[in-house]
Amino acid sequence: MMMLSRKEATDFYIDHHSKPFLNELIQFITNGPVIAMEILRDDAICEWKRLLGPANSGVARADAPGSIRALFGTDGLRNAAHGPDSFACAAREMELFFPSSGVCGPANTAKFTCCTCCVIKPHAVSEGLLGRILTTIRDAGFDVSAMQMFNMDRVNVEEFYEVYKGVVSEYNEMVAEMYSGPCVALEIQQTNPAKTFREFCGPADPEIARHLRPGTLRATFGKTKIQNAVHCTDLPEDGLLEVQYFFKILDN
Repeated sequence: MMMLSRKEATDFYIDHHSKPFLNELIQFITNGPVIAMEILRDDAICEWKRLLGPANSGVARADAPGSIRALFGTDGLRNAAHGPDSFACAAREMELFFPSSGVCGPANTAKFTCCTCCVIKPHAVSEGLLGRILTTIRDAGFDVSAMQMFNMDRVNVEEFYEVYKGVVSEYNEMVAEMYSGPCVALEIQQTNPAKTFREFCGPADPEIARHLRPGTLRATFGKTKIQNAVHCTDLPEDGLLEVQYFFKILDN
């Protein structure tokens, strides 16, 4: 999840510099956060364009009713998602969002205020649960104000989980799960003190959660005490620290 500057948006839309709607495009894409993704499959560029559908959402609803732009877009500008037209465009756009040269890409969207941390664990990401978990969080009234995928190494995880060392008997298994594949860190805005995100996640053991708190994230998406779908900040005073760990320390 990123905020594009006007210069970054201008670079992104370099192929549209001669178009009369360029300013409208730039104003639209810099008006709020965007989510940039690297997506992989055979013939990825063509297959992604096919899944997107025609650029105008009205046309998409007529010609490709099952496409992303038909389902989630509004018109030719607010058409839900973008896809490059060629390998060269894809390479240029990847370098803009995820620079390989070590320079910083667009700024993340973390606010570092009234927040807590959630990490969607590698097993949940690999099982394709990311979208459903995000929708469930949103439907419960929480705002996701920052989001980023990380591949953590053992040292990072042990540092992040240091508070649990010698306290939780499953510490080693918790660490191994968190660096077993990509995880997704979220900054959650927690403005309603009567409804905490920690409570919404539920007990650490999904079996207990299904008995005592059946509507919680871990009851719905968790498998075991180790593979319990999400990590959440346990102590209110640690929320900002955990968000800063991902979106200030690991992101640099």
